Amino acid sequence: MADLSEKKKPVIVSGARPTGEIHIGNFAGAVSNWVALQENYRCYYFIADYHALTTHYQDTSELRDLTLGVAADYIACGSDPEKTTLFLQSSVPEHAELSLLLSMLTPVSWLERNPSYKELVKELSNLEIRTLGFLGYPCLMAADVLIYKADYVPVGEDQLPHLELSREIARRFNHLYGQLFPEPGELLTKSRVLPGTDGRKMSKSYDNVIAFADPPELVRKKVMSMVTDPARIHKTDPGHPEICSVYAMHKEFNADEWEEIGRLCRAGQIGCVNCKKICAERVARVHTPIHEERTRLLADRSHLLEILDGGSKRARAVARPVLAEARDAMKIGFTGAEENGE
Repeated sequence: MADLSEKKKPVIVSGARPTGEIHIGNFAGAVSNWVALQENYRCYYFIADYHALTTHYQDTSELRDLTLGVAADYIACGSDPEKTTLFLQSSVPEHAELSLLLSMLTPVSWLERNPSYKELVKELSNLEIRTLGFLGYPCLMAADVLIYKADYVPVGEDQLPHLELSREIARRFNHLYGQLFPEPGELLTKSRVLPGTDGRKMSKSYDNVIAFADPPELVRKKVMSMVTDPARIHKTDPGHPEICSVYAMHKEFNADEWEEIGRLCRAGQIGCVNCKKICAERVARVHTPIHEERTRLLADRSHLLEILDGGSKRARAVARPVLAEARDAMKIGFTGAEENGE
C-alpha cells in the first residue's frame, strides 16, 4: 500500500541525455540538486535516450553502454532508487505517444523561436541535426513533464524559456480539449556552471570534461593541464582569480580555502602549479568515491538493468492513465465502454 505522506509530496521531473558520461559540471549544475530534492519531493528522474537520438541518431553504437553508464553515475552521485523513480525514457512509450499528440497542436513558429534551436545548430555544426525530431524536441520535453502532471521542474535560470514553452503547450492543450494538465512551475536551483579544461564551459561537445568515468590519475592530469590566468607569467605576479578556471574549481570543491586561495593569488603568494595541486586534491575528494561506486555498479550490469526496469514499471503505472486521459480528451480512439456501444 502506498505511503499517503509520499503521495502528498509535490512531483518533480528531470532527466539527462546519455550522449556521454556524467561529468563534474553536470554534478555541480544539476545532479547534486536532484539528490538534495529527493528527500522532500516525489522525483521522476529519467535517462533521456529518445532525446539522445535528436542529435546523435547517426551513430548509436555506444548508446546502450552510455545509458547504463549514466544510470550508474546517477546512483553513485546519490540518487536513491528507493526514494526516486529512476527510469529509462524509451521504456515508457507513453512519453513518445503524448509527444506525438502534443505535436499536432504545437505551432511550428513556437518551435523555431526556441532559444536553444539556433544555438545548438551552430554549436553542433558537425552533426546533421536539421531533422523533424530535433525541431520538435520541445514537444517531447513537454510530454516528459506533463505525463506525470509535474508540479515543478528543477531548472537554472538559463532553462526557463524551455519550461515556459512546455507551459504554453499545456495551456493550448487545456484550451482546446479541457483542463487536464497543470502548468509545471520552476524550481529554481543553484545552477553552477563550471569551466572545462580549456577554459570554455564544461561540455561533452567540447571534449573538455572531467567525467566520473575518468580514473583518478587522469583527473589529476586534467586539472594540472587546466588553463589559468594568461597574464600571469611569474609566480610572484599578481593574479586575477576571477578569470581563472582553476579558481572556479576551488570555489566549487574547496569551500574552506577558496577565499584564501584567491587572496594569495592576487598577492602573488601562490603559484599556479601549487594552486592546481591543491585543486586536484579537493576535486578528488568528491570525484574518487563516485568513480569507485560507479565502477562497482557497472560490474553488475544485470542489477542496473533491474533497477531501470523496476523504475520504468513504476513510471508507466503513472503515465499510462494520464495518456488515456489525453486520448479521451482529444477523442482519439475508443475506450472499452465505447467499443461495446455503452
